[in-house]
Amino acid sequence: EKVFRLKPVLDEHVTLIKELAKSIEVDFWSPESSELVTIDIDVDIRVPAIYLDMVYTILQQNDIEHEVLIEDLQAAVDAQADNKISPRAHSYTKYNSWDIVQSWIASISSSNPNLISKQVIGSTYEGRPMTILKLGKKSSSTKPAIFMDCGIHAREWISPAFCQWFVKEALSTYGSDSQMTSLLDQMDVFVLPVFNIDGYDYTHKSNRMWRKTRSRKSGSSCIGADPNRNFNAGWCTIGASSNPCSDTFCGYTLESEIEVKNVADFIRRNKSILKAYITIHSYSQLLLFPYSYTYELAAHHSELLKVAEGASAALRSLYGTHYTSGPGATTIC
Repeated sequence: EKVFRLKPVLDEHVTLIKELAKSIEVDFWSPESSELVTIDIDVDIRVPAIYLDMVYTILQQNDIEHEVLIEDLQAAVDAQADNKISPRAHSYTKYNSWDIVQSWIASISSSNPNLISKQVIGSTYEGRPMTILKLGKKSSSTKPAIFMDCGIHAREWISPAFCQWFVKEALSTYGSDSQMTSLLDQMDVFVLPVFNIDGYDYTHKSNRMWRKTRSRKSGSSCIGADPNRNFNAGWCTIGASSNPCSDTFCGYTLESEIEVKNVADFIRRNKSILKAYITIHSYSQLLLFPYSYTYELAAHHSELLKVAEGASAALRSLYGTHYTSGPGATTIC
């Protein structure tokens, strides 16, 4: 399997890419689905080995500029696998399996009772507990809070790795870093280390490229829905699919996925104190804010843009990494 970067510059190129997606099994990495393909954007796709000759022919015959980003995807996946003997201490620089993350949640949540606690908000489709870590200095009064989830898309492993790193960083720098100390003194941060646990476990054990949940419906052989497209917000409109076999399937009904319902219920219960919801994804350097399901601007667009651009500048100041910020619908493609 290879990963290609296509550079469509004509409308015909866009049409061809969309037709290709209908005729063979193509996995869109960027943008997330074929309908978001437009001219003058990079289109990154994973192509199964059996279709490689055909894809090469189509690209060459139609003069579509392209490059191979990953020559041998399986080799890259194998290189990522952790075959080393586990150290006694939790590793924050490797991709941990769900079992290891679950043990880490148990140990870290009891490491500093003044700064961290845990609560289970429900179970996944396959019965795994969904545990939220609450970070913040203990207080008798209710504090404003931020909610953050990682791993809503199963294959985006760097996302849960980030949540683990963030929790460690928050606890270890509290008291010495003035910004972190101030944040945790004045606010609470609710962290869901892995949102789509069933899918995440499946990517470690069976299919590295799995993205959706693992729910089943009688009468259909297609498994799971895209939890990111299952919320009660512009449900099943732009950028989502009603095809149960699609990677962007929105689910049979809104909040049909128990993981989504558990999170949505938690948000509804705590809505009065929540000031922000941050969800961590991977593949590209983007800082997105509402909306993704409509091209209309949010009511507080200018404030959101200001916050996003401030965050992008802070990110850039560290390693020079450039993040593009803007509303999801117009920025993601």
